[in-house]
Amino acid sequence: MTIALRYAAKTDVGLVRSNNQDSGYAGSHLLVVADGMGGHAGGDVASSVAVGTLAELETDAPGTDIVAALEGAVLDANDAILRRAREEPQLAGLGTTVTALLRAGNKFALVHIGDSRAYLVRNGQCTQVTKDHTFVQRLIDEGRLTPEEAERHPQRSMIMRVLGDVDADPELDLSLKPAVPGDRWMLCSDGLSGLVSFETISDVLATVEDPEACAEHLVELALKAGGPDNITCVIADVIDLDTLRKGDPGPSSGSVVVGAAARDRHRPTAATGPAARAAALTREEAPYEDEDYEEEPPRRSTWPVIALFALIGALLVGGGWFAYDWTQDQYYVGSNGENVVVYKGIAQDLGPLSLSHEEQVTDVALNDLQPVTQTQVTNTISAKNREDADRIVAQLAAEESLSKDTSTDASDQGGASDSSGTPSDGGR
Repeated sequence: MTIALRYAAKTDVGLVRSNNQDSGYAGSHLLVVADGMGGHAGGDVASSVAVGTLAELETDAPGTDIVAALEGAVLDANDAILRRAREEPQLAGLGTTVTALLRAGNKFALVHIGDSRAYLVRNGQCTQVTKDHTFVQRLIDEGRLTPEEAERHPQRSMIMRVLGDVDADPELDLSLKPAVPGDRWMLCSDGLSGLVSFETISDVLATVEDPEACAEHLVELALKAGGPDNITCVIADVIDLDTLRKGDPGPSSGSVVVGAAARDRHRPTAATGPAARAAALTREEAPYEDEDYEEEPPRRSTWPVIALFALIGALLVGGGWFAYDWTQDQYYVGSNGENVVVYKGIAQDLGPLSLSHEEQVTDVALNDLQPVTQTQVTNTISAKNREDADRIVAQLAAEESLSKDTSTDASDQGGASDSSGTPSDGGR
């Protein structure tokens, strides 16, 4: 039996984001999806570094112990992201999810960290192979939340584990899977799985035969559902070359790189229709940064510019107070360096004027939260209103309590004694 892959990779910036922080890779031996985080300046860097580091496995794939090889490559990617953060302080806090499959012969090594996902379709049945490393998933595992409640939870995107400058010692999920002819694998970012139901994903994966058409259809479904996040999808079919008949599609060749790693992170969405056109009117445009590209700006008359500034000045005088008044009806959750704080206003300054103030300093200690959550709070979490801010604080308090319980359990176990009354190694 000679195993090969037929694969495709698709991405879209979505209807709201101005740049693509996802990266995807599909090759004969390697499949990767990475969803970057860390704001406009850092997410695309983190996912690009991760995919770029892992892509070396495509040309240097090990014949044995592919799990160890994949784990080593992911840890190397983590080190590379940390170096970027140290070299460029503006990238502090950047990170990325990583879900990847490495094939050698008829085996797959699977690595997973974060909330991107891997799905497997075998004999017409679809299963989610990976488990999200999110706060709500932990609550589900402990019986505090049902899967249905998790889908509507305001903090369902709060990630507990990622790669990068938020966790010095990333905890990876690693496993070895068989590469069975007829299987279909899909890796995707939460821009797809968070909007398209499991039932719909299963149906599309099982019925659309061509991997490229299947990936395109799934991305389109996420866009039709609103597409607030970047959407990335990698699909691969496992085929047995020895059983291929004349006319059957053969394996794919070469590699497909999409998203930030392909330097198309500022490419506009491919979505069409009223929702896409409406989103395009409000999307914040990001400057295209390409050091190899230079273009002299066209010369324009200065009169339109003068008129524009005059109009802006008039609007500021007439509407400035109303705009400021609007900001004071907004809320967000941040920190004062020690505790979680509910702020009223927006997290911006207008010259010497601060547009927010502390509304409530909570009892939730920043250092008692998970490293990923600390970064999210430090970068601020927006709230729809005061009630929403209180809900966010309640979830952070629950995470703090859970972390303390976990630490206490670990301490109790560490202080246990053996049957002879001698303290165990953990109590030394």
